[in-house]
Amino acid sequence: MVVGPLKDCEVKIGFMQGRLSEPVDGKIQAFPWRRWREEFAEAERLGFTLMEWTLDKDRLHENPLMTPTGRDEVRRLAVRYGVEIESLTGDCFMQAPFYKAFGTARDALLADFRKVLEACAQIGIKYIVVPLVDNGRLENSAQEESLIAGLKEIEPLLRGEMKIIFESDYPPTQLADFIDRFPAARFGINYDIGNSASLGFDPEEEIGAYGHRIVNVHVKDRILGGTTVPLGSGHANFRAVFRALKYCGYSGNFILQTARAADGDHAGTLCHYRDMVWEWLKAA
Repeated sequence: MVVGPLKDCEVKIGFMQGRLSEPVDGKIQAFPWRRWREEFAEAERLGFTLMEWTLDKDRLHENPLMTPTGRDEVRRLAVRYGVEIESLTGDCFMQAPFYKAFGTARDALLADFRKVLEACAQIGIKYIVVPLVDNGRLENSAQEESLIAGLKEIEPLLRGEMKIIFESDYPPTQLADFIDRFPAARFGINYDIGNSASLGFDPEEEIGAYGHRIVNVHVKDRILGGTTVPLGSGHANFRAVFRALKYCGYSGNFILQTARAADGDHAGTLCHYRDMVWEWLKAA
């Protein structure tokens, strides 16, 4: 079932790019090369006004965000269909983390990071999500120090409201200590509801520890110690999450990074998930 926009919603509920297309090579998330243009028109039809861009290491420099002509086209599509792009998930940083490389390989990955920031500045993307999970997870203090050193080098490239925001598997207190090492004006946290549920974290403890640094939220559900599942069928305590976010004063975006439609009805499923989130927000 496809529903219209939620005009009375004060917060923005957006979607992760690719969620309105068939999965690429069976992956739950990847840049939708065949349909990235069509997703703008589809978003307008469904009443979505917010999209989070995705960027993979594979074909990184071919991505429309990374070329002048591509950026021009993205701007035109965004204006034509009324879709804002305020954030980007840098899966490329997780797939090839510079803080796990050395020498010329590290330099090359940092150079790519600079190019991504420059591209984001030109197109008006404010939040660059760096996933410190899966292949990008911090495994020791040396990697953490390498990450911090590299980001200090490129911090001057952040313009206006731009921030680098971390998605992390650190426990609440450790993540609070970690983010305190970065200036709040340029760095923050992307809170992923599903990832936290999979790790068995208490959302009230998490958000109580670092809620003031959360600037973007990914909405998905996962089973404890397992994979992404349809909203409401996993271990995420959405009522507790939205209540805690409201209590800490969060007023940022909510991005649907949800499970893919089993029946191929990606538009209907995404709209259904949006309605679920809106109901949880109203009840918070």
